[in-house]
Amino acid sequence: MAYFCGAKVLKILIYPLGGISKFSTSFNISLFREFIILIFGPLFQIFGWFILITVFPEKVILISAYHYGILFFNLLPIYPLDGGKFVCLLFHYFFPYKNAFYCTFFMGYFLLFCFFYFYFVSFSFNILFLSVFLFIKLTKELQNLSYYYERFLLERYLNHYNFHKSKVVTSLEQFQRSYRHLVKEGDIYYIEKEYLEKKYKKC
Repeated sequence: MAYFCGAKVLKILIYPLGGISKFSTSFNISLFREFIILIFGPLFQIFGWFILITVFPEKVILISAYHYGILFFNLLPIYPLDGGKFVCLLFHYFFPYKNAFYCTFFMGYFLLFCFFYFYFVSFSFNILFLSVFLFIKLTKELQNLSYYYERFLLERYLNHYNFHKSKVVTSLEQFQRSYRHLVKEGDIYYIEKEYLEKKYKKC
């Protein structure tokens, strides 16, 4: 599905109880297309679970336990898990590019704080391990945000996107996915391409 939505599939790894697909998409892909790509991850896992319990009906309890565990973990609203990406996609619908990520990261760190609290209450090493793992992944994504933002802007400068919605902004920080922008600087208005050209010509 990622391929049909314009993504470049880099690698697909199939495991007995799930799989991981790695692909590259435009940072300005439509929100709907990205949603379709994301939703097929959990759907494919459910399909794989159905196939496994059909082939191995005597192990349905074991297979289902692994399936629900992996599905629940993957849908946690912590970036870069699929659940976190769904949340980030929702924030992109309402907020500028950077702010959407900041809201997503804030939610992720808040949930991890809750996990650490439950660890000290229940002394569960599983919760501790998962919390530390997700904390490292989330922090790495936060460190990559500047790169994501620059690529988001550079793609808009180098390519043409036919967005149907538009908005007037006063800075690059207000640029939002699925919108074309008219930038107001003092009494002068620049179309998005002109304003980005000023930025990248200085570089």
